[in-house]
Amino acid sequence: QVQLVESGGGLVQPGGSLRLSCAASGFTFSIYAMSWYRQAPGNERELVASITRAGGSTNYADSVKGRFTISRDNAKNTVYLQMNSLKPEDTAVYYCKASWSFVTYWGQGTQVTVSS
Repeated sequence: QVQLVESGGGLVQPGGSLRLSCAASGFTFSIYAMSWYRQAPGNERELVASITRAGGSTNYADSVKGRFTISRDNAKNTVYLQMNSLKPEDTAVYYCKASWSFVTYWGQGTQVTVSS
């Protein structure tokens, strides 16, 4: 059974940090590109960051460049999103996605709220 389980979300003050994790199971994690998306109320889901299968290449939305870092540990079947210098506009549900060829899996999401 394929599972992507996000964790690490929560309430944080502006300027704070959070580290999201996405644990994968039920498929060959190492051959999948991994991404983090987010969706705020009333907005479309948007790409935040992505990482290639071996982790050699990453890509970020302009809004998070220099603040967020995506990484993966293929031995642990886990992808991470380190979020620093958080802003209220980063508030959203964060989802991880696994992609390979025409196959895509999504996690259930974790809420991140940035507020004082």
